[in-house]
Amino acid sequence: MTVRTRIAPSPTGDPHVGTAYIALFNLCFARQHQGQFVLRIEDTDQARSTDDSEKMILDSLKWLGLEWDEGPDVGGAYGPYRQSERMDIYAGYAEQLVERGYAFKCYRTPEELDNIREAKKQNGDLSALNENDLKLDDRETQNRVAAGQLPVIRLKVPERGVCRFKDGLRGEIEIEWSRVDAQILLKTDGMPTYHLANVVDDHLMKITHVLRGEEWINSAPKHQLLYEYFGWEMPALIHLPLLRNPDKSKLSKRKNPTSILFYKKMGFLPEALVNYLGRMGWSMPDEREKFTLQEMLAHFDISRVSLGGPVFDVEKLRWLNACWIREELDTVQLAEKLRAWAFSEENILPVLSQLHQRIEVLSDVAPQAAFMFSGLLDLQEQDFLSASRQERDELLTHLQFTLWRLEALRHWTRETIFSEIKQLSESLQIKLKDFLPPIFVAIAGSTASFSVMDAMALLGPDMSRARLRHAIEVLGGVSKKQMKRLEKDYQALQQAVLP
Repeated sequence: MTVRTRIAPSPTGDPHVGTAYIALFNLCFARQHQGQFVLRIEDTDQARSTDDSEKMILDSLKWLGLEWDEGPDVGGAYGPYRQSERMDIYAGYAEQLVERGYAFKCYRTPEELDNIREAKKQNGDLSALNENDLKLDDRETQNRVAAGQLPVIRLKVPERGVCRFKDGLRGEIEIEWSRVDAQILLKTDGMPTYHLANVVDDHLMKITHVLRGEEWINSAPKHQLLYEYFGWEMPALIHLPLLRNPDKSKLSKRKNPTSILFYKKMGFLPEALVNYLGRMGWSMPDEREKFTLQEMLAHFDISRVSLGGPVFDVEKLRWLNACWIREELDTVQLAEKLRAWAFSEENILPVLSQLHQRIEVLSDVAPQAAFMFSGLLDLQEQDFLSASRQERDELLTHLQFTLWRLEALRHWTRETIFSEIKQLSESLQIKLKDFLPPIFVAIAGSTASFSVMDAMALLGPDMSRARLRHAIEVLGGVSKKQMKRLEKDYQALQQAVLP
């Protein structure tokens, strides 16, 4: 048997360090067994998937030195490697399950589903939704069909008993079937859900081992059922421990920068970041902390993975990156790294085009452009209060709303950034000239820079959003209680005026 592993990211945002972590371990496991590593793009979420996001994922993984044997950019024997290009495959498999009695068509509305869940909860029934919960009588089903209502296709799940499956790190795991819902496999628009597409693609691409994050453990029963219903052999499952923040919570962008591109913009070396990700739950046989990707590949053994939640600590990453700079680079190599990181023509010409009409002597460039070649800025609360007429709580609210607005932005250009911020300021009934100063401070450190829209377009979404989050923290941050209130206010604002 040829070992085949895969990584299957969704192109719906900035490339996540968690994606790189899972990709690294899949690559190492495949190479450990002289096997093949596949990259597949899971873009069934057409509302959120973008070509830009896919490109960023591929570019960032290549920047880290992670290479795949098959994928959308390199081809392979089992393509296409984008789910959006495989759409004619999935519906047939879903219908096959219906014909065999392993799945059923469900005509329930979202409102009815909410009511059913609430009724179960009121009765003290904590079980997941099953076929009997969702059944309509024959007459009502016929009425809905006649009215042209389209059904979803759901998986039939046993209502009693226990699902048992083996995990390569944890041994046998048991999950009661009553906790497993009748998963939607095919939506009303004919689009497959992750669970159906994932299983079908893994089978057709001959994936033998699935290494994924432990958050997918509760989905394993659904996948095991699908393999059983189709009569296919299920790949071996290995659930890797979740990356965690220093406070042991799940790694999240609220508490830690999570975009690979953020670390690239900050000036971390790709070798150091891969090294650090390799230490997330795994260690070299001699316990050394600094090692190359090739050394990890040569010594990799999945049994050395520890199940304790590995902590992604940026300060420890900075220390490791410093080791790489001091021990692996001479002065000439350091100069070359700096040139490639920030001072290549590709990077500096767009910045100079903004400064060209603003400088009087060449020495003006460095202070005016410094924020473009920096990481998180050294800011104080007073910087914001001095630049704006708004009170601290207002500043926090408006910066948080701006962050949410820009996090939802699918295409990152000067025009789209300007449009989002202008619409937000208008909806809050604040003149743009009064709304922008705190954003200037968050992004550029002062209000005296060139256009903050141009600055964000050049900095990119990862660094721009990271600086907005940093600004919120400088102003004291947002508590859980405040966050709930802000989320409610923002939702109300969206429903009232925002497009």
